[in-house]
Amino acid sequence: MIASMVPPDGAGWEEKRCFTTEVTALLAARYGRWACGWDWAVGEGGGGVVTHWCCRSHSVGGPAATAARVVASLLEWRDWLEELAERFEQLAPPDGMDAEDRSRHLERAVTRIVAVVVDRTGAECGWYGLCHTVLTWFLSSTGMGAEEAKAAVDTAIGGRFKSWTAPSRTLIDAVGEDLAVDLTGVQPSGEH
Repeated sequence: MIASMVPPDGAGWEEKRCFTTEVTALLAARYGRWACGWDWAVGEGGGGVVTHWCCRSHSVGGPAATAARVVASLLEWRDWLEELAERFEQLAPPDGMDAEDRSRHLERAVTRIVAVVVDRTGAECGWYGLCHTVLTWFLSSTGMGAEEAKAAVDTAIGGRFKSWTAPSRTLIDAVGEDLAVDLTGVQPSGEH
């Protein structure tokens, strides 16, 4: 199916953009919304984790090769999502924690998630956008509403992460601490 959608050799930017948009719609309709990140490539403006897809100009070519790249990218994206789901489960604050323990737990979770995103994206172009999304997903997975989670992450990151720049451990710790304090009202204490 995907091979038949590939634009002809010599297709321009707009035709290739339409192709990836149509592929995304097809994959999302067939598999669900999770498939929408299949083309979030490392180093691209979205700062993703997918290595099998580069950009439209390099990844769209012959029909069979392009279709194979789409499939490999989708599977790579799915592996990433499954890895995140496992991490989220491991890092979720247990029920019944007091505010101080919850704050410490959230700080530790956030710093670990940021470190994983930095590692997987290589802190290349736009990596912080995926980091923002992943942190929002994490907070949502703990039962927080999506808008509240997004606002908390906006406040914690506050433009402090930059493209092509891996954040220092101090900055990662500060983001984790700021998010924990914002959500619990309590300064985290203890070792990471």
